[in-house]
Amino acid sequence: MDKSGDLVKDAFTPKPWNEIHSMDSWRVFKIIAEFVEGFEKLARIGPCVSIFGSARTREGTPYYLLAEDVAHKLTSKGYGVITGGGPGIMEAANKGASKGGGKSVGINIDLPFEQQANPYIDHDKLITFDHFFVRKVMFMKYAQGFIILPGGFGTFDELFEAITLIQTKKIGAFPIVLVGEKYWRGLVDWIEEVMLAEGNISPEDLKLYSLVDTAEEAVDLIDKFYSRYLLSPNF
Repeated sequence: MDKSGDLVKDAFTPKPWNEIHSMDSWRVFKIIAEFVEGFEKLARIGPCVSIFGSARTREGTPYYLLAEDVAHKLTSKGYGVITGGGPGIMEAANKGASKGGGKSVGINIDLPFEQQANPYIDHDKLITFDHFFVRKVMFMKYAQGFIILPGGFGTFDELFEAITLIQTKKIGAFPIVLVGEKYWRGLVDWIEEVMLAEGNISPEDLKLYSLVDTAEEAVDLIDKFYSRYLLSPNF
């Protein structure tokens, strides 16, 4: 076998456990650097709302236009917008914020597919992370609310992480708004009819999120929540 064949063979040869994890301690420094960069940039952005949804939603489709409208209306109320920085719903939200003259923040993730930064993020407000868990901390720490449009596994992950952290009082309560009655109704019914019925959540947990169908309703819920407070970062 030639040398190239040996390299291919070596790539698929199982390695000892201690060799696989020998660099774990050094990874800590990369993780710390990501936290430091995120904290330094995002601590100065002011009140923002995170908008989540599928990276696969195409431009011009109803949910894309809805996300754009939500973001535009948020900027009219003085909020900036944070997204995952990619295409689809994220692009639509950054586009709406940019059109409205508001802050347009992108917290991107380095992935082998789907996740190229969209062009509507403010040039000084784009951060790209390697680690999902660091990125999620930034969403939680610097958002005044979550607005969730239809999405996939990543969207559900961010939704339920926020609900869990508020439920367990690890972070202060903020509005979590599901937008799109047709998309979310089945999930909401299942939570109420199965999870609650089985005793796996409490009746008051149903108040941790809201379901609406329009941009106006979503923004109104955010605005009403903060009408009682001076807007400030969520920490």
